Amino acid sequence: MKIMSINAGSSSLKFSLFEMDTKTCIASGYFERVTMEGSFYTIKYQGEKIREEVDMPNHMIAVEILLDRLGSLDIIQSLDEIEGVGHRLAHGSSKYKSSALITDELMEDFKSYTELAPLHIPANILGIEAIRKALPDVAMVGVFDTSFHQTLDVTKYIYPVPYEWYKKYGIRKYGFHGTSYRYICEQIPRLLGKDEYKAIICHLGSGASIAAVKNGKCIDTSMGFTPVVGVMMGTRSGDIDPSILPFIMKKEDKTIEEVMDDLNKKSGFLGLSECSNDFRDIYKGVQEGSEQCQLAFDKFVQTVVNYIATYYVELDGADVICFTAGLGENASEARCAIMEKLSCLGVRLDQKANEVRGEEIKISSDDSSILCFVVPTNEELMIAEDTLSLIGE
Repeated sequence: MKIMSINAGSSSLKFSLFEMDTKTCIASGYFERVTMEGSFYTIKYQGEKIREEVDMPNHMIAVEILLDRLGSLDIIQSLDEIEGVGHRLAHGSSKYKSSALITDELMEDFKSYTELAPLHIPANILGIEAIRKALPDVAMVGVFDTSFHQTLDVTKYIYPVPYEWYKKYGIRKYGFHGTSYRYICEQIPRLLGKDEYKAIICHLGSGASIAAVKNGKCIDTSMGFTPVVGVMMGTRSGDIDPSILPFIMKKEDKTIEEVMDDLNKKSGFLGLSECSNDFRDIYKGVQEGSEQCQLAFDKFVQTVVNYIATYYVELDGADVICFTAGLGENASEARCAIMEKLSCLGVRLDQKANEVRGEEIKISSDDSSILCFVVPTNEELMIAEDTLSLIGE
């Protein structure tokens, strides 16, 4: 059985096609600059990478091109081979505690959540509508980024603001990156050789968050009502004093929307370094003696360490710390700096093992009090597995 995973952005469309009998990815691709000039796509298949510039004025055209190329490249012989499509959805509010079949009711609910994720939900809807039009008879499943965090205790998700805000508007911590966390949680019992565990999972990429997990259930997480809070990220600020917003609005004569845009798109690595949002560029700057790149590096490490320390206390200890996502899987320098700052907890680094990038590996030494692993995530496979499970019911 073939299942497709879709992740639609405002100007992009990512896909992976899986053969679920063997849980192998047959093909994957990224359609970029959709609705913009210079649009193009890349498709990876059988060890080859195909790139083509093609006009994609909207997501419907992008989907039509995707489905056409699947056939013309002999990846599939017929569209009938695709028996299910799973969509990564940004927000399920408090209602959706797990993945669900995409129905008219779900779509109405999802559209009503737009205020909770205004940058992501409209794009997710475009992806669903495009696939629905192209493959009208294929069952589709929504996989919510927030659902994993629905196990949070009220003391963890409630904010100390007027309670009426929660009752009227749903102001609370929701958390994100849930699909990635679920995948890592499925790997931990195999890595530890036991089903009961206390884990601190660091999903570190351009967007970054950390979660405290006990036996597969989320206890706490760093992102909140929106993805802008928590640890410092590529362009997002992470935690700041909210009083900064009205102060800057007055000083810079900016609207709240403009200041929020600064916090989402011009802060983090980019804001402190004033050169790049990419960790690779930041570390290159560190090696070249850039004080601002060093500041950005140090600040990022410190925010990650602070959350790990907090969750260590919340969990009353930890069996394992996992690093995942682009930066977590590949930035050995950042992992080294983070683990060195955790030495007071008995964390010890295996320097040689830590040199490995992008592979599953234990990077703590044998005398470390907490096991530390790099575990590459696979959100696309999780989406496909959820889809298979639900369309088979």
